Amino acid sequence: MSTPSNRQKILFIFTSASKDVLGQPTGWYLPEAAHPYYVLAPHYDIDFAAPAGPNPPVDQYSVQTFTDDESVKFLKDDVVKNKLANAFKLTDVKEADYAAVFYPGGHGPVIDLATDPASIKLSSDFFQAGKPTAAVCHGPGVFVNVLDSNNLPIFKNRTVAGFSNVEEELAGKTKNVPWLLEDKILEKGGTYVKASEPWAEKIAVDGNLITGQNPASAKAVGVAILRQLQGTL
Repeated sequence: MSTPSNRQKILFIFTSASKDVLGQPTGWYLPEAAHPYYVLAPHYDIDFAAPAGPNPPVDQYSVQTFTDDESVKFLKDDVVKNKLANAFKLTDVKEADYAAVFYPGGHGPVIDLATDPASIKLSSDFFQAGKPTAAVCHGPGVFVNVLDSNNLPIFKNRTVAGFSNVEEELAGKTKNVPWLLEDKILEKGGTYVKASEPWAEKIAVDGNLITGQNPASAKAVGVAILRQLQGTL
């Protein structure tokens, strides 16, 4: 749990899904949590939450694949470990207590968070309150059923980045998810944008909706959240 502080708080929402559509291991993607965390943690208190609460499952493939300093540090960080072990249930948190919300990716979020009533309500509350509402990679998939103040899909007539169909094909995971995120963004009326090459950094900032394409975009999403909160974006 966060220690009492006068600093504003940011909510990180993790998946609780440990299996994908095919029953293969999944979870939240390590660098997509680690990189934004270390951008934001010096300035804000950060709480972790997930549908099932404590110990949201990390995607072990991401642990094996991403061995950069911040990803390694994140798993060894005693503060982070305590936050993960004591993650709140989504039903126990509310938008009013936080300045922003962020969803790391991994295939897990499209399995559980996209249809989780508490997540949908939280996302809608944050967005309609004008607070940074952010996600990266598969994370924007949590917004597919979220509505804006006009009762329209949050993606409608907005520019959105997210994991591309090409990247899903290159990862060999098109059958591991219930739908492809790029297709779903377009289906909901969004303007989908992506980097010129797979796996390259790309973010989209459309008002207080902040989205990133892939693991390489995670830090930039964190920077965009920081700049928006500090009034420099």
